[in-house]
Amino acid sequence: MPSRIKDVVFSEPFGRRQAFVMFAGALAILSIYVYYGVLRDGSSISSLIMAVGFALSGSAEALPTERRRIAGGLRVTAILLLVVLLGLTIFAPEIILGPR
Repeated sequence: MPSRIKDVVFSEPFGRRQAFVMFAGALAILSIYVYYGVLRDGSSISSLIMAVGFALSGSAEALPTERRRIAGGLRVTAILLLVVLLGLTIFAPEIILGPR
């Protein structure tokens, strides 16, 4: 099993189309963060963390094909960031959602 994970994580970047989708997702989530932060005065840090995770994943896919290790490192960082966000949402929701 570890070899399969290594093959997937450290594979060649998928290219500009996948990177564009990831960057568009990051921009959409960042606009949600700005909307609720500026106009609604109630921004949530979870939107910002998700935008950073998507941007890291998009930058991993935008790299040239010979940069497999750097792309893998960016993918692992994005996955860890999003898993930590999920864990905080489950085990300590007051940190992510704010006091209620």
